[in-house]
Amino acid sequence: MAKAKGNVTFQEDLCKGCGLCVTVCPVDIISLDKGRLNKKGYYPASIEEMDKCIACTNCATVCPDWVITVERL
Repeated sequence: MAKAKGNVTFQEDLCKGCGLCVTVCPVDIISLDKGRLNKKGYYPASIEEMDKCIACTNCATVCPDWVITVERL
C-alpha cells in the first residue's frame, strides 16, 4: 500500500508563528519562514517540500488557531 500524500495550506495572515506545527511534523517539512512577516507581524509557517507530506494531519490538529488545512491526495 502506497503512503498517503498530502497538500497543506496555511491561512498565513492568521498564523501567529507559534511553531507547534513545526514540532509535530513527523517528516520535518514545516518551518517558520524567517524571510518574511505576515500581516500580524509574525513569521508564518510554510512548507517547501510538499511532495514529502504524508497527510498525517498532526499540524492541523495541534494548531491553536485552526489556520492549517490538510488535503489527502
